[in-house]
Amino acid sequence: MTTPDSAPDTRPGHKVIADYVKTLDNSPGVYRMLDHESRVLYVGKARNLKARVSNYTRPTGHSGRIAKMISLTASMMFLTTRTETEALLLEQNLIKQLKPKFNVLLRDDKSFPNVLVTRDHDFPMIKKHRGAKTQKGAYYGPFASAGAVNRSLNQLQKVFLLRNCTDSQFESRTRPCLQYQIKRCSGPCVGLISKQDYAASVRDAEAFLSGKSTDVQAKLAEDMQAASEAMEFERAAALRDRIRAMTSVQTAQGINPQTVTEADIIALYLDRGQACVQVFFIRAGQNWGNKDYYPRVGADIDAAEVLEAFLGQFYDTKEPPRQVILSNAIDNMPLMADALTQKLGRKVELLVPQRGEKAELIDGAMRNARESLARKMAESATQAKLLKGLAEAFELPDAPARVEVYDNSHIQGTNAVGAMIVVGPEGFAKNSYRKFNIKGDDLTPGDDFGMMKEVLTRRFKRLKKDDPDRSLGHWPDLLLIDGGAGQVSAVDEIMREHGVEDIPMIGVAKGVDRDAGKEEFHRTGKRPFALRHNDPVLYFVQRMRDEAHRFANGTHRAKRAKAMSANPLDDVPGVGAARKRALLAHFGSAKAVSRANLADLKAVDGVSESLAQKVYDFFHERG
Repeated sequence: MTTPDSAPDTRPGHKVIADYVKTLDNSPGVYRMLDHESRVLYVGKARNLKARVSNYTRPTGHSGRIAKMISLTASMMFLTTRTETEALLLEQNLIKQLKPKFNVLLRDDKSFPNVLVTRDHDFPMIKKHRGAKTQKGAYYGPFASAGAVNRSLNQLQKVFLLRNCTDSQFESRTRPCLQYQIKRCSGPCVGLISKQDYAASVRDAEAFLSGKSTDVQAKLAEDMQAASEAMEFERAAALRDRIRAMTSVQTAQGINPQTVTEADIIALYLDRGQACVQVFFIRAGQNWGNKDYYPRVGADIDAAEVLEAFLGQFYDTKEPPRQVILSNAIDNMPLMADALTQKLGRKVELLVPQRGEKAELIDGAMRNARESLARKMAESATQAKLLKGLAEAFELPDAPARVEVYDNSHIQGTNAVGAMIVVGPEGFAKNSYRKFNIKGDDLTPGDDFGMMKEVLTRRFKRLKKDDPDRSLGHWPDLLLIDGGAGQVSAVDEIMREHGVEDIPMIGVAKGVDRDAGKEEFHRTGKRPFALRHNDPVLYFVQRMRDEAHRFANGTHRAKRAKAMSANPLDDVPGVGAARKRALLAHFGSAKAVSRANLADLKAVDGVSESLAQKVYDFFHERG
């Protein structure tokens, strides 16, 4: 159901809403409040739409935030659902999609990494996995960060000696790699461990990740003692090192709970209209790290509303655990529990503990939330001063809310990438960073002007398509370009081509002897200038430029490494993993496959005549 009239109403908001109430029944559902430009102000859910929306028809008696929202309302939209649980799930989905101004919004909502032990190979690998769980194997997690999972994987490889190479690398090995030399792999690729012994290591690793670390440690200790008694001192020393590595994993995890096996510990701290939510992940009785969130809230929002909105948006794309332990009760505890239960497919409990170990876990999470918010608010105050200083130094009308910094990276024009980082009132907005694979076939290798033109052309085309009226906050208030007068002139030309002439742009050049600290700043139609050597704004610009450089170089290195490690057989149509293994086993390397004649290719086990012809044609009909 949508608006009774197609044009937005210009009467006071509460009167507009009163007319909609007449059209509603007592169904559960979701409502949207829109302003005069049809932008969504607020998304809400209701067990009874008529009763809920009626609350907004009073001209007075609302909090400041709700009164402002009502005053801006020019039209409404409604969607009815079968149950209130469906309404809750739909509400949170719409909030994440539409990002309404007056809703509590969860920011930085990325997926979490897991540890994956694969199950589609005779010698399974252990690796970090992020995203949809489509690959066959056992998943353990989530871990709070890539750093946490990388540290654990590093130690787990020392303990269990499982491979972390790709299947194609595994199949093409003819001698042990560096991982074997530094005692982080048992060398299954060249037959240095039997399939049975390797499988036993996999079982031990999975037992450890499932919380049975004591059993695994005891078994390793017994093996070490037996090796020592048999005077196999080298093996005993290796087992000792594995036990130490396991202890290191457990120490890094910090305090592990005794009575909580699988739960998320979620604590909210509010202060002066700012909020921090701290989430600790407990899986298999082990603490797998914590992460803090800073949802967008207002000064008059209470803890129950913030926490309910956080839970709905947080678990919209994540699998909830069996228990969610909260610092505060929310208004719809049974409803939220029912929604999470439906999502998981098994019972999910929401708890607000008052005593015992669960309460102690909440206290610890609350302490972290309080300290994190204090640091964040201090950093925000400093950031606001720096942005204000940036505006004064570069004669901008206002402190920029969004600064975009651009850089390119390549080696003699190869594997070229462009990079954009974003800086705002809360510092580096890493979830807004973008990379651009340079596609221009007509570019001269190393043509930095041409690369920058391609990057900014693609950027402005996307902005004009996705946010044409600049209402979503995606447009920059300032562009920083790594380069001098030539780069500034080229970028100015690009912006004029796209009709974007109202965004300030500054080129940052190294200056005399390319010495950091002597940077020169270039602007269109103005003389270059420099800032004082000890000016905080200069340090701020250097940090932004260095971060853009770091991101561009990291993206370039990743692209180059991928190109270097690519197996030519990956691109041959019709050659899957099994055929690739057969070809590599028969010829020894991808290079040998590329040189093979048609008769030899047909002789490979499992390769048909037609596939042999495809492989032969792929390597002999190019160029």
